[in-house]
Amino acid sequence: MRILFNGQQAFGKAALEALVNRGEEIVGVYCAPDKPGKKMDVLKEFALAKNLPVFQPASFKDPAVWEQMKSLNAELGVMAYVLMFVPEEALAIPTHGTIQYHPSLLPWHKGPSSINWPIIMGKKETGLSIFWPDQGLDTGPVLLQKKTKISDKDTLGSIYFDRLFPMGVQAMLEAVDLVKAKKAPRIPQDPKAGSYEGWCRKENAKINWKKPAADVYNLIRGTNPQPGAWTTFKGKTLDVYDCVKVAKRGGKPGQIVAVAKDSFTVAASGGQIKVLRVRPEGGQKISAGQFAAEAGFVKGAKLG
Repeated sequence: MRILFNGQQAFGKAALEALVNRGEEIVGVYCAPDKPGKKMDVLKEFALAKNLPVFQPASFKDPAVWEQMKSLNAELGVMAYVLMFVPEEALAIPTHGTIQYHPSLLPWHKGPSSINWPIIMGKKETGLSIFWPDQGLDTGPVLLQKKTKISDKDTLGSIYFDRLFPMGVQAMLEAVDLVKAKKAPRIPQDPKAGSYEGWCRKENAKINWKKPAADVYNLIRGTNPQPGAWTTFKGKTLDVYDCVKVAKRGGKPGQIVAVAKDSFTVAASGGQIKVLRVRPEGGQKISAGQFAAEAGFVKGAKLG
């Protein structure tokens, strides 16, 4: 099948590589423009190594770009991690239209940080969708979906790298096969159902130790490794990564209730958080115990 591929970064590269390895004809690879002073996108690097034609338009709203895309005579468009807006005029150019990967169970968690929010909200399940994009943001008809559980120990990193990444590559191949076989469904999303959340940015990841310990724990897990939950100590930022929820109660919110060689424990509402790994302001990730020793943590010290 003649495929017009659009993507970026590691997931885009993995999806493109999977399509190339099984013999699909890639007629063009679109990726974001190069950023001055930054390394070449691994997707572009792979495409060039395979002698695939690479295009990097500043916008997909340009009719000249549409004409360029039409000249490729693609049968299907495949979008794998695309942050630039692609209008319907471009989506409709391939003979069979365009399909896109989204790491949530649409219509839930439409938007750019769709892996973070289910974990932060304490949900027990998430997944991925391959859908037919339209003019809306993640609102097009669904082609297929795959589910995965969110365990109490999962983080953003484990959900994405261990499951949604490899599952997404395989789901994209499955979706292409369904299009080839003319068996690809277009299941409309209920416009009144689901949710939309914006970017999970650093300001969303600030820890409020007065909240229930379960909520604090979910926030830390859902932002590990990006954008990283954070608190403060003596006016300086402290990013918090690996941690364990402790059922034990005691201490005022934000108060250090225990210090150990490998960790320190902080009180929250109705429970405690045992912190295992942190990154001090301007520093590298280190064990929480090492930071506690260097910062002179004592029982009763206050965070936030």
